[in-house]
Amino acid sequence: MVDLTRAKSRIPATILVLIAVQAFCAVFFVGDVLADLRDVGMGSLAELHFGIETIATLSLVAAIVIELQVLLRLLRRKAHLEHSLHIAGAAVQAVIDAHFDAWALSPSERDVATFLVKGLSTAEIAQMRGNAEGTIKAHLNAIYRKSGTRSRSDLLSLIIDSLMTRDASAGTPEAAEQPHPVTGFQDPGTTRS
Repeated sequence: MVDLTRAKSRIPATILVLIAVQAFCAVFFVGDVLADLRDVGMGSLAELHFGIETIATLSLVAAIVIELQVLLRLLRRKAHLEHSLHIAGAAVQAVIDAHFDAWALSPSERDVATFLVKGLSTAEIAQMRGNAEGTIKAHLNAIYRKSGTRSRSDLLSLIIDSLMTRDASAGTPEAAEQPHPVTGFQDPGTTRS
C-alpha cells in the first residue's frame, strides 16, 4: 500500500526543487540576454532570435513567480484545512465525551466505547485492551444498558443523530433558545441579548 502521508509531503519538496531548477535556468538566461544586449546593443532587439530568447526568459521568470504564489496559497489552504479538521475532530470528541458523561460510563467502559465508535470489532477491542472477548462483551452490554440502546448500530446512530440534529438546527431562532441535546448548554454564538 502507498503511504499517502509521505507521498503528500514529497509533493511540495518536488515542486520546490523544480522551481529552484527553473530559477537557475532563469538566472542563466537573464544573464545571457543581458550579455547579448551589452555586446550587440539595443539594435539586437530587432533580431528574431534575440526577441524570442527575451520573451522566453521573461516568461520563465513570470512562471516562477506565479508557481511560488500558487504553491504558497496551496500550502496555506492545506494548513487551514488541517486546522479545521482538528477543530471538527475535537468538537465531535466533545459530543462523544458528553454522551459518555451523561451515561456515567466507567473508565473501562469509556475505553471500550471509544474503540466501538472507531469501528473496531469485539475481538479487536479485546486485543487492543489485552482482555478476553467475554470481558469486552460484558462492557458492551453495560454500555448499551446505560445508553438505552440495544446494539452497536443503535449506539452509533444515537451519537450521529445528536451531531446531525444540532447541526441541522444551528442558526435557527429555536436553536438559540434550545440547549445542546447532549451537553445541556446553550450555544453562546446563538443566544439572544
